[in-house]
Amino acid sequence: MSTRLPPLTALRAFEAAARHMSFAAAADELNVTPAALSFQIKSLEEHLGQPVFRRLNRAVELTKAGRLLAPATSEGFATLNAAWKNVQRLTDSQTLTITAGPAFTAKWLAPRMYDFAQSHPDIELRFAATLRLIDFDRDEVDVAIRFGEGPDDGLYSKDIIYEWMTPMMSPEMAKVIRTPKDLRNATLLHQDDFTFIKQSSNWNTWFHEQGLGPPPEGGPRFSQSDHANDAAIAGTGVVLGRYSLTERALRDNQLVAPFPLAIAVTARYRIVCPEGAENRPHIKAFIEWVLKEVAAMHKCREPRRFVDQKDIKL
Repeated sequence: MSTRLPPLTALRAFEAAARHMSFAAAADELNVTPAALSFQIKSLEEHLGQPVFRRLNRAVELTKAGRLLAPATSEGFATLNAAWKNVQRLTDSQTLTITAGPAFTAKWLAPRMYDFAQSHPDIELRFAATLRLIDFDRDEVDVAIRFGEGPDDGLYSKDIIYEWMTPMMSPEMAKVIRTPKDLRNATLLHQDDFTFIKQSSNWNTWFHEQGLGPPPEGGPRFSQSDHANDAAIAGTGVVLGRYSLTERALRDNQLVAPFPLAIAVTARYRIVCPEGAENRPHIKAFIEWVLKEVAAMHKCREPRRFVDQKDIKL
């Protein structure tokens, strides 16, 4: 048995066959004939000095040696494939893949992207709306907009939006709910995608700081903040609106925020990318555009009395 690694083609054939548990399916994936794939696996077995598959009548199964080899082979090719794609992205200035949370993508990012696309027609935009914390070394993403408390170790990270929350409702509903006390008789909308913050900001927090005691029980619950905002716009109830996700609705008078008290939360939006990637032309253009859009965000005219979330004692 040789201590040298076998040819890469033989390992690739084995990995595909072990994953599919089928020589025919593996051959089809690799665009070779079943005979050619079988030859590659036989060469691997000769190199190893023992079989990696047991050939049955209409199927194959891994031997003990094959079972030991399969996981590491699969992981190795996945790592190699990810590294290859990362290297390719270093020279790719035509495609920009952006990830952000679903609510932020829907309410802040997507409505504004036409302007960026018009200004940079040479850049192909791709979006991945997810709450999953992506791995730049593994996932095919160039830049992320994250919401939370951080940190972003080993990455370029720049704060872009400091979030705050206050009751928001439709203009029609505001004709009935004129004072904070009127919220006791209102339908309150709840958002469950904000509960990951260490010190939660919810209706209980706002009612406590307003001196109203506990909020009324009940009210619809939403897994995504943008859905709660849409319900408030439709007049279903009152949402403890996040400014970043409601800025356009406030500007267009779809929502109003009539009460001064606002909770300044510890979480913030940051734009992040691998260290050094912020200087690549297409990523740099996107970062500059985001900063310009943030600077131009509409500011609510009503005076605000901000209470810092970390200072709240319930």
